[in-house]
Amino acid sequence: MELSVIVLVVSFVVLLAVGLPIAYGIGISTILTMFFTIAPGPAVTTVAQRMATGIDSFALLAIPFFILSGQLMGRGGIARRLIDFAKVLVGMFPGGLAYVNTLACMFFGSISGSAVAATSAIGSFMIPTMEKEGYDKTFSTAVTVTGSTTGLLIPPSNVLIVYSLASGGVSIAALFVAGYLPGILVGLALMSVSAVIALRRKYPVGQRETLKAGLKKFLDAIPSLLLVIIVIGGIIAGIFTATEASAIAVIYSLVLTLIYREVKIKDLPDILIKTVETTAIVMLLIGTSSAMSWILSYENIPQNISQALIAVTHSKIIILLIINLILLAVGTFMDMTPAVLIFTPIFLPVVTQLGITPLQFGIIMVLNLSIGLTTPPVGSVLFVGCGIGKVSIPQLSKALLPFYAVMILALLLVTYIPWISLVLPKVFGL
Repeated sequence: MELSVIVLVVSFVVLLAVGLPIAYGIGISTILTMFFTIAPGPAVTTVAQRMATGIDSFALLAIPFFILSGQLMGRGGIARRLIDFAKVLVGMFPGGLAYVNTLACMFFGSISGSAVAATSAIGSFMIPTMEKEGYDKTFSTAVTVTGSTTGLLIPPSNVLIVYSLASGGVSIAALFVAGYLPGILVGLALMSVSAVIALRRKYPVGQRETLKAGLKKFLDAIPSLLLVIIVIGGIIAGIFTATEASAIAVIYSLVLTLIYREVKIKDLPDILIKTVETTAIVMLLIGTSSAMSWILSYENIPQNISQALIAVTHSKIIILLIINLILLAVGTFMDMTPAVLIFTPIFLPVVTQLGITPLQFGIIMVLNLSIGLTTPPVGSVLFVGCGIGKVSIPQLSKALLPFYAVMILALLLVTYIPWISLVLPKVFGL
C-alpha cells in the first residue's frame, strides 16, 4: 500500500475518532495526503479548487430549495394531516398505530426529503400517542426511526441529487422515479415486522373511521400530497428540471403553510436561517468530499480496488455482497452525503463491469446507507429518535434488530433483482 493511501486512511480515522466534524476531517486528511503526492503549497490550492469545482453545479441548486421546502412543510401542520390520512388507510388493523406511524413517515419523508425532519415531525406526535395507547416506547421509537428513512428513496430526495453528481450525471429524474418501488418495498417490510410484533404483544386495534370523517381527512391531506405529484410529474413530463422543480416546491409549500395559518410571516426569518445552516453543512460536505474523491482518483484507488475485488472472485453475487457489507460498515460512522461522494467513484467502476447500471447502483447505495442513519455510533436519525422518544441508544438498538433484518432483506432484493429499481424508469422512458 502506498504511503499516500496510508496517510489518507489513518489521518481520516484518527480525526473522526477524536470527534472532529466529518467535513473538517475529510478536508484535513485530504490536504495531508496531498502533501505526500504534490507539495505543501499546491496541495492547499488544489483542495480549494476541487472544493469550489465540486459545488459548482446547477443541479446542486435544488438542494437548498428542497431543504427550505422541507422546513416549511415541517412547520406548516403537514405532519398532523398526513397522520390523520394514514389512520384512515391502516389505523383499523391490529397494532394499527404502528402502520400509521410508518405510513405517515413515508408520506412526510417523501414530501420533506429528510429522514431527520420526518423523525422529528411524525415522532413528536406519534410516539407519545402510541405510548398512551399501550405501545412500548422503544417499539414506537424504532418504528418512527426506520420508517423515516424511506423518504430518502421516495422522491424528492437530496441524496439522490448528490449521487447524480458523484456518478458523473445519472439522470435525476430517472433516479427519482427509480426510488419509488424500493422505498415502498422497505415501508411494507417495516410494516410486516410491526404486524408480527403487534400480534405477539396484543397491541390494540384502532377505531375504523366513518365514511364522512375519512373523506374529510383525505381531502385535508390532498394539498400536501399534491406537492409530490406536481414536482415529480413536472420533471417526468419534461415541464421543468429538478432544480426548477425545487423552486416550485418552495413556492407551493409557502402558499400552503400560509393558507393553513400555521406558519406566520414572523416565523420566516428563523426558517430561512435554519435552511442556510443546513445548506452550508451539506455544501461543505460536498466540497471536501469532492476534493477527497479527486485525490482517490489521482492515486488510482478506485481502479486498484476494482482489480482487487475481481481478483478475489469473479462471482457477481459475492462482489455485490462484499460491497454491500463495506457500505453497511461505512454507514455506521459516516453521514450519507460524504459516503456517497467518496464511495461512488470507488465502487461504480466495479459494478458496471458486472453489468449493474449506475441507476440501479444509486438506489442500492442510498438504501444501504439509509440503514446506517439508524445505527450507532453516528446515526443521526437514531439520535433524534432517542431524544424524542426519551429512550437510551442501547434500548433502542435492541428494539431495532428485527427492523434491521427486514431492511437488509429489502436491500438484498434490490441488489439482486434489478427489475425493482429499473422497471418504472423504463415505463416512463427515462
